[in-house]
Amino acid sequence: MPRLAIRTPLHGTATQPRRARRMSAAQAGDFLRALAMHNPTPETELLYATPFTLLVAVVLSAQTTDAAVNRCTPALFAAAPGPAEMAALGAEGIAPFIRTIGLWQGKAKNVAALSSLLVERHGGEVPTDRAALEALPGVGRKTANVVLNVAFGESTMAVDTHIFRLGNRTGLAPGKTPREVEDGLVRRCPPELLRDAHHWLILHGRYICKARRPECWRCPAATHCNYGDKVAEPG
Repeated sequence: MPRLAIRTPLHGTATQPRRARRMSAAQAGDFLRALAMHNPTPETELLYATPFTLLVAVVLSAQTTDAAVNRCTPALFAAAPGPAEMAALGAEGIAPFIRTIGLWQGKAKNVAALSSLLVERHGGEVPTDRAALEALPGVGRKTANVVLNVAFGESTMAVDTHIFRLGNRTGLAPGKTPREVEDGLVRRCPPELLRDAHHWLILHGRYICKARRPECWRCPAATHCNYGDKVAEPG
């Protein structure tokens, strides 16, 4: 029987996105301003009411969709709106609320543990310091960047799979690792756009510059993008 050739998807994969020629600084600014005109007041799609509930929602969102997290967190936050209540639930009490999302066992343990540490080390408050945030169970650089950006207004860039793909595919900030893409974006985004750029790029990657087939015909920044295989409108 003849062996079938394994073809790489035209538009790349999550870990190996297509890489375009790096944009100039002026081009990068124009790209982001085009996204800004399309969506002048971007916001996270995660449901939250406080820095603590945001932190928990972001931890739960790892390798799962915001929509899936939003379906389970209202009941969880009603039962445990703060760190003390969440720590009292413990992993076994948290688990029934989040069984519908991926990796729920580990996430239940992390949320219980980070809640206990917030009570013990930080007086029940979410720290505004990056090192303190990253010392919490289940909190890495990306999660810390989201919390610093959304809850505390810092101009950080949290690189998820969407932003990693966009940074490479468009030429905005090509890089082999999320940190390389993050550093490139921070260097090249106009300072006044940096805080909102996190949201513009995530939403753009989620709804327009999609992984398997980017909808270039709907992209407000297409004229500034260096991707060579833009997709025409079907039909």
